[in-house]
Amino acid sequence: MTDSRIFGYTSQVIGKALNVSARRHNLISSNIANMDTIGYKPTDLDFNQTLKRAMGEKEPDYLDKTHSKHLSPDDGEPFSMNGKDSEEVDIYHLDSVNIDTQMMNLMENNIKYKTIVELKLRKSTITSYAIDEGGK
Repeated sequence: MTDSRIFGYTSQVIGKALNVSARRHNLISSNIANMDTIGYKPTDLDFNQTLKRAMGEKEPDYLDKTHSKHLSPDDGEPFSMNGKDSEEVDIYHLDSVNIDTQMMNLMENNIKYKTIVELKLRKSTITSYAIDEGGK
């Protein structure tokens, strides 16, 4: 589809932008869901930088371990989780996620997502109009 004149670079950018926006929505939702988790650090991504990186990268055709403790399909060894039960609660690390900031980020991302969808709809309308030969 990269050679296609109908579905060209614009469609690729729109598709990647939708993926980045969906990924950011998942991160923000995770931040909100873990608002009361002790020691949780909120994560986010820069939409523009991520989209630029996504447009320049090839899709990977393999899975790669980024850490020696990650599981791979070949490993038959069970992993161990060394931990202990604790009754202590660290009340000073409960407010690491600011709900107002996260809701603002969610709203901003929602506006970007709706704008991208509108671009996709307009691109489809233009393509449909061209296929119909301008309404003849």
